[in-house]
Amino acid sequence: MVVIPGNHSYICDLLVPYLKIGGILSMTKPIIILKIGGSLIAPKTAKKPTVDFKTLKRICMEIGSAYKKIKNKKNLVIIHGAGNFGHLIAARTGIHRGIKSEKNLIDFAETQRLQNQLNVIVTKELIKNDVPAFPFQSSGHAVMEKGRLKKFSLAAINQLLKTGVVPVAYGVPACDIHQGCSILSGDEIVPYLAKRLKAKEIIHATDVDGVFTIDPKKSRKARLIRMITRKNFYSVKKALSGSLGVDVTGGMKEKVSLLSLRVRAQIINGKKNNLIKNAILGKSKQGTVIEL
Repeated sequence: MVVIPGNHSYICDLLVPYLKIGGILSMTKPIIILKIGGSLIAPKTAKKPTVDFKTLKRICMEIGSAYKKIKNKKNLVIIHGAGNFGHLIAARTGIHRGIKSEKNLIDFAETQRLQNQLNVIVTKELIKNDVPAFPFQSSGHAVMEKGRLKKFSLAAINQLLKTGVVPVAYGVPACDIHQGCSILSGDEIVPYLAKRLKAKEIIHATDVDGVFTIDPKKSRKARLIRMITRKNFYSVKKALSGSLGVDVTGGMKEKVSLLSLRVRAQIINGKKNNLIKNAILGKSKQGTVIEL
């Protein structure tokens, strides 16, 4: 209970929508989930863990600029992919298929360490741009079963949002009750959190302009699909293929699974200046929009 001494009923009225969380007053606000593709910040075509700092710094500047304008109106959750920090070692060791030897335990641990390292780099750049980015280790809250997400504790992330910080989760290998280990991809975390946190909007920043009829990196005949609804979903699904480079999590197919949610989603090209900023601000009409 919030008690304000004196006759200040107008202040009490203002506080009705608020909750008192550990001494900090926080309002329940609509949630935007932003997914930053690993291919943007750590290209999967690289032969060793490498960060594209030029792109990362620009993306974080855009997020920082947009966050200043929405922070009092909306909550933001950020999820980034592993890129070459995860896909290379997973493909080489096979740990995405489970723990099959004692050496795989070292591989499991090393992959986790690498993804933690990338998360620290990303949150550091966000903090430089005045975003209260809180490193959020996804695997510490998740349980997998046969490669699919079975449980994900929401207690911590809910509390962080109420406190007012921006949780930054990431794709990572997690414990699997059937095979010991499997990959919890950022593309799987997004719809899981969106549904349970009742997010209002999802933004996927990737390295292409959106969803195409065929892979635009392989054919000039590819056409951008501006809108995906239930009416054209199955025809779009047939045209989808995996990503270029080494990807052990499913490519664009995972992203279009967002259609099963009653949440507006937008897939944009994070390589293009200001598209992420404009999407967060609700000003972007670029890319592919997925909605019922």
